[in-house]
Amino acid sequence: MNPQEILKQMTLEEKAAFCSGRDFWHTKAIERLGVPGVMMCDGPHGLRKQEGEGDHLGINKSIETVCYPSAAALASSFDREVMRQLGEALGQECQAENVAMLLGPGLNIKRSPLCGRNFEYFSEDPYVAGEMGAAYVQALQSKGIAACAKHFACNDQETLRMSGSSNLDERTLREIYLPAFEAVVKKGKTRSLMCAYNAINGVFCAENKMLLTDILREEWQSDAFVVTDWGAVKDRAKGVASGLDLEMPGGPNATGEEILQAVKDGTLDEKDLDQAVLRLLKFVQDCVQQRQPDARIDRDACRALARKLAAECAVLMKNDGALPLQENQSVAFIGEFAEKPRYQGAGSSHINVPHPVSACETAKGIPYVRGYDSHSEQTDAVLLTQAVEMAKSVEIPVIFAGLPEVFETEGADRDHMRLPDNQNELIAAIAAVNPNTVVVLHGGSPVELPWLSLVNALLCVYLGGEQVGAATVDLLYGKVNPSGHLAETWPLRLQDNPSFLNFPGEEGVVTYAEGIFVGYRYYDKKEMPVNFCFGHGLSYTKFEYSDLRLEKASITDQETVTATVTVKNAGDRPGKAVVQLYVRDKESMVRRPFRELKAFEKVALQPGESREVSFALDKRAFAYWEPKCHDFYVESGEFVIEIGESSRDIRCQQTLQVEGTTLLSFAVTENTTIGQLLKHPKGRVIIGQMIGSSAMAHEDQTDSMGEGSERMMQSMMMGIPLGALVSYGRLTPEKLKALIASLNS
Repeated sequence: MNPQEILKQMTLEEKAAFCSGRDFWHTKAIERLGVPGVMMCDGPHGLRKQEGEGDHLGINKSIETVCYPSAAALASSFDREVMRQLGEALGQECQAENVAMLLGPGLNIKRSPLCGRNFEYFSEDPYVAGEMGAAYVQALQSKGIAACAKHFACNDQETLRMSGSSNLDERTLREIYLPAFEAVVKKGKTRSLMCAYNAINGVFCAENKMLLTDILREEWQSDAFVVTDWGAVKDRAKGVASGLDLEMPGGPNATGEEILQAVKDGTLDEKDLDQAVLRLLKFVQDCVQQRQPDARIDRDACRALARKLAAECAVLMKNDGALPLQENQSVAFIGEFAEKPRYQGAGSSHINVPHPVSACETAKGIPYVRGYDSHSEQTDAVLLTQAVEMAKSVEIPVIFAGLPEVFETEGADRDHMRLPDNQNELIAAIAAVNPNTVVVLHGGSPVELPWLSLVNALLCVYLGGEQVGAATVDLLYGKVNPSGHLAETWPLRLQDNPSFLNFPGEEGVVTYAEGIFVGYRYYDKKEMPVNFCFGHGLSYTKFEYSDLRLEKASITDQETVTATVTVKNAGDRPGKAVVQLYVRDKESMVRRPFRELKAFEKVALQPGESREVSFALDKRAFAYWEPKCHDFYVESGEFVIEIGESSRDIRCQQTLQVEGTTLLSFAVTENTTIGQLLKHPKGRVIIGQMIGSSAMAHEDQTDSMGEGSERMMQSMMMGIPLGALVSYGRLTPEKLKALIASLNS
């Protein structure tokens, strides 16, 4: 194939039709020009290949294959190697099944724990989502299979997702909701992106030129093609003009008539259509060139990998000594999920698994009682009594609980953050008769934990894939040391969530009123109590951190700095530490989170072993998005580099001086404050002189007022508008006009 030559030979009608799919899962072929159709499938937690009638809601049957942990679990691994192994395994399977593109990963931010699709998304933190997503994309595409990052962008709820508008300010969009996509585009080199159903500030993503052209193509320099979410097209011609390439699902009646007519009547430039067609032709060319017809898949090896990954992702949230279990202890498994585990979410990522492995099947001989009915919220008195009696008869009862499938699914948001009432009652009743109660939680999102103080240990396995039961037994008995850390905060209650008053919005419009304060950025800024903070995770060993050092004491924002810390396994068994680096701006003219995660690394250590871990920090580690210059901006000052095991467990820190090299140019008026002028190229010098002279003028007063008064006086000056300097006698009206004119020249 030669895409440029083929494009020249295509008729206008062929080009218009080519921008829609052949059917639910294939692109159109152009037989006379030798262009084949290629197949795409849902993922990314397993291959959902449909050979019969297609759908995008997980309704119709797909081929039997292996189900891996969902994104909510994978992110908790904080391990790029986990994503690499998953991506390579899925890439190999796609080659064996002649699938050219796997839809995913999902990069949307967990703005609220109620989003019904949170199990498919990585984190409340854009850095974690971007790093995990990029590692997966690189690995998948190394096998010749295209990734399709989704849902671009701000598809953070399921309520009215196909018609609603996500309304947010520029800074929030750039700091929270776009960086994960940026990482997957720039670092992962994703071959495709899927545009979201929703609108952003009233403009649908499928026809959003700012998103698809200005940012993706021009700013991020991406050659990825853009496909719609299935059925997301609103105005096909406007979409092509804005940077949209492929409409799915298409079908025999999708002839591109709307595009054709728009070109003929001059409302769509044929050059824009040619660009869309060329991107699609290059994608098909890549698929043909990278096809491996002899590829085979070893699904037994895939199942072994699924078990390994599930164990890497689980988070030991609480442990007062009951875990790990000992072989000589009497143990009982209680709860239906011990026999029939909840291991995946519902919807388009639903995988057809021939046999999910349960904990009961893995740990043969452990007594089991059902305890509750997973299809009901009502307590069954008989089941409850049996469970309590069983708990009394053993040293350690292990309760398998969690969210039933109907509680979280694509297409619907959750109504609350509670477990079913019968499960909460069961856990409380068993903990009341046995203080060694252990709870294993299944689910794709945080839940309220009213019984947390009553239980001895809590292990969260999220939705761990088809081997979650086997992996759970490995973790409970210490065959694998838990090493997961939470990629999202678990609040005490739903009302504490920053989006509580603005989720899911009204009449299809949702306002992101919390701005940049999403997840831990909000909870930590407010010093709000939570059940478990971002980054939290326990181990059967313990880690020590020491000797944090920076290669430089000060840098400009054009330089990078390396931070190095020593981490030691101070326990008596092998384990993996998740080293988290946070950056804190000591003082800022704008609102900023108290601290933000800027780097992480997972390190395997033997007992007594120490290792140095290094992180390179560049401008983005210290910057915030400044709407005045429409770019990331570093405000000069002191920043604290912190190393911790969570956002609230900081072990060591060092201070770094960072000088911003960009000064903002903006229109100055009489209402511009002195503080705002500090960011202006000319104003910074003038205000520096003003502050200096003011400090001298008030020197005697400062001495009499006591320590800190000078800072107070300068702080007061920061809020004074220029016009007030006339009233204060510092400037004449004429000099003020001349000053403003000079600053704006």
